[in-house]
Amino acid sequence: MTRRSTIQSSLQPCNVPIGGIQKLSLVDFPGHIAAALFTAGCNMRCGYCHNPELVLPERLAPSIPIDNIMLFLKSRTSRLDGVVVSGGEPTIHDDLPELIRRIKELGYAVKLDTNGTRPEMVGQLIKDNMIDFVAMDIKGPLEKYQTIAARPIDLEAIKETIALLIKSGVGHEFRTTVVREQLEPNDFHKVGELVHGAKRFALQHFQTGTTLMPQFHNASTFSEVEFQEAKNIMEGYVGECVIH
Repeated sequence: MTRRSTIQSSLQPCNVPIGGIQKLSLVDFPGHIAAALFTAGCNMRCGYCHNPELVLPERLAPSIPIDNIMLFLKSRTSRLDGVVVSGGEPTIHDDLPELIRRIKELGYAVKLDTNGTRPEMVGQLIKDNMIDFVAMDIKGPLEKYQTIAARPIDLEAIKETIALLIKSGVGHEFRTTVVREQLEPNDFHKVGELVHGAKRFALQHFQTGTTLMPQFHNASTFSEVEFQEAKNIMEGYVGECVIH
């Protein structure tokens, strides 16, 4: 898409709350120099989440005006070529397609980070050629989802989004943040069955620090031996498995 020098005006509302922006990232969008936008609000309450200010209503960061976001992105079109839309959970916001449309009008490739709870939103964005890459969090085996997410979860929606991404042809990655208190290496047999046929899967170290729930401040992650065991399991189900 050709970059445009002006932002087209739109009569469509865009009421997506943006709680934060990372102005430069070399690692969040494979193959791109990107900025990252963090939407406020989430429909999960994962205890290990490092962004409580994007999740808990009483701690939500002040929203950055969309016009300010667009002006910043317009000023960086010669330096950046991608935008990551992360959260929180971006797909809970009905105006997300309008936000992404405005970003695409500036010529940027767009990566979406999602927990997969709204397959209808992800499917529409793919159908409309609005997203170039999707990273979906897999919390663990389906039977552990509600414990890890600390919310009732529509597991059929999770499975639908996974199937949609695998069949879509859009670049994608599934990923799991590994907290030892919640997961063990053998769990990845069921995770592998869940994402069988995916292009790429990432096992992510849990990092201690600020978390949504205080009891996770000093939680632990797998040993390197355990990570390798989980990686070996996942390589039987996906095209590539990496450890971050």
